[in-house]
Amino acid sequence: MTLSGFRAFLLLLLLLFISLSSLLYYSNLNEKLYLQKCHTAVPRRNISILLWHWPFGRSYRLDGDKCLEMYNISRCFLTDNTSAFSTADVVVFHHQELGKGQSSVLHRDRPASQHWVWLSMEPPVNNANLAQLNGLFNLTMSYRRDADISVPYGKTMLGDDELGFKAASNRSCLVGWVVSRYRPHQARAVVYQSLKKYIPIQVYGKWSKKPLSNKKLLPTIANCIFYLSFENSQAKDYISEKLWRNAFQAGAVPIVIGPSRATYEALAPPGSFIHVDDFKSTADLAAYLKRVALDRQAYERYFQWHHTHRIKTYTDWRERLCQICVKYPSLPANRVYQDLESWVNS
Repeated sequence: MTLSGFRAFLLLLLLLFISLSSLLYYSNLNEKLYLQKCHTAVPRRNISILLWHWPFGRSYRLDGDKCLEMYNISRCFLTDNTSAFSTADVVVFHHQELGKGQSSVLHRDRPASQHWVWLSMEPPVNNANLAQLNGLFNLTMSYRRDADISVPYGKTMLGDDELGFKAASNRSCLVGWVVSRYRPHQARAVVYQSLKKYIPIQVYGKWSKKPLSNKKLLPTIANCIFYLSFENSQAKDYISEKLWRNAFQAGAVPIVIGPSRATYEALAPPGSFIHVDDFKSTADLAAYLKRVALDRQAYERYFQWHHTHRIKTYTDWRERLCQICVKYPSLPANRVYQDLESWVNS
């Protein structure tokens, strides 16, 4: 080998060494970043969560390691055994039960490091007597995006719809609505009463004396082209199962009343809904619905999101409770809501 050839060989070895060193460096760096990310998402020690009372009296089994078994969330243990109060890291109180002879528990002594969580999936109008709770709770848990533990009724995720959903044809119902607690003063009632003057609306639920079982709910709605996903209250971020389950899972195009269009755009799949506020009158809305129902291409545009997005619904209280452990490492340590009522109504 000539001298020049030997030098070229050494240079090649040097470049190879530098490349390998850089590769190992960035590989180790990525691994460290990944581990850091994992540690922020999962507690470094076991977290015990006590649910003081089951929301609306509907209980689930908590034996075993439910968070790990069902949701792959480790070091997170749930219990509804109130005797575990003194050792629990987190105690969750559902608002609707606090006014039912349960308020005395709020004045008992508790460990200094214990976090109390105020839980409600209801809009502000359904959360009464909040002033008596001021200065007691450390964390909020609700559908709101700005809650300490945000647990929405559903969320939009990237990825094709696994079911390969396609817009159905030959539906016999133009517009459907399932409602049980009808109140004439509500915005949704006013819109319904006006809209039905222009188009037929098939109404189900206790109010119309046509209740639907859980088994019949989605198949009945699936027979409708549009569904009135009308919230009973127009509140910040309040988008309930009326959208996520009743409309999306049934495959009907939702017509929405609730928070602003901007909120729906931020939370729902793109191009998936019709907002009542986009129309000057219910007559204009009715005319638009008739046009879309007759225009296959226009109708199918409301289902294009299935090619790029899918939805996830949250219905099991255990999954919501397990989310506390996911958020636990980043939760504020010493916060106290001195004016919980103001936060709820903000």
